[in-house]
Amino acid sequence: MEQKHVGIRDVAKAAGVSVTTVSHVLNETPYARTSADTRRKVKEAAKALGYGPNRMAQSLRTKRSGMIGLLSEEIATTPHAGRIILGAQETARRHDLTLVIINSERDASDSTHRADVDALVDRQVDGILYATMYHREISLPANLSGTPAVLIDAVDRAGLVASVVPDEVGGARTAVQALLDAGHRRIGFLNNSDDVPATRGRLQGYREVLDATGVQFDESLVLSAVSEPAEGYAAALRILSADNPPTALFCYNDRMAMGAYRAAAELGLTIPRDLSIVGFDNQQIIAENLHPGLTTVALPHYEMGAWAVETLVELIQGHEEHALPTHYPTVLPCPLVTRESIAAPRG
Repeated sequence: MEQKHVGIRDVAKAAGVSVTTVSHVLNETPYARTSADTRRKVKEAAKALGYGPNRMAQSLRTKRSGMIGLLSEEIATTPHAGRIILGAQETARRHDLTLVIINSERDASDSTHRADVDALVDRQVDGILYATMYHREISLPANLSGTPAVLIDAVDRAGLVASVVPDEVGGARTAVQALLDAGHRRIGFLNNSDDVPATRGRLQGYREVLDATGVQFDESLVLSAVSEPAEGYAAALRILSADNPPTALFCYNDRMAMGAYRAAAELGLTIPRDLSIVGFDNQQIIAENLHPGLTTVALPHYEMGAWAVETLVELIQGHEEHALPTHYPTVLPCPLVTRESIAAPRG
């Protein structure tokens, strides 16, 4: 049996309103004077009848495609940062938008990034999200200008594009405060050797919270290394083998913390009885599977993806005030995820 086509007039009849009112409600026309009860009746009628607006006709009328692009540097293939995509996708869906994703390598060339932007522009996306693998400063592809855009986990060197980043300083303060609250005063810091915002911010937070608590900063307790397990192991072995070693370690990320666990085991130290450890990032595949579970600070990946879509929607709709604070990125908090790697120092 041929299925009857449901049109906007059918929805209007079922809801007991005019065709114009249905159009305003379903297209979310700005400044349309429609009561909440009327909007509810129209949406319920449309859902009951299985009616959906004709996307092609809607696009011709509004000059918008209903699609936004996401340029991703390895994020789509990395479970750790994949929640950026989840946050963006679920928020886009609430705005009846389709998310188009192009995933490239972290070190892709400028020409590759320009080609990716062209591919999205050719598909007439209404705006573009640009997400990087880790927090850093970047120069955007020149052909991105003229298209509404928002950066995720990065800052535009030129200060032209709104962005959202994690609170590196606050996250470090939270991590070290957890060790201080447990009674530790000699706290080592295994930091990253790369000069990126996270390296500087986490060191700043470490120093700030020590100062606020009246604990003197000791340079010998800070070691920098490549932020991977093997280098974290070597750095932890060095700092824990020194005279008067720390009773706790704050690690730049969970990968370095994993290396610190190995170093502690080789030195006969039990976590957390002999040594407390806190990480950063909340890479669940690491933090949940270390023994004992690693207390760490979570990066707000989902929240950054959601914030970026909400901001991009405002820009697409012409609310240019959201483009003003481009020199000052929005900073989202990094909460502590408590597991079993912290205890009071012995003795």
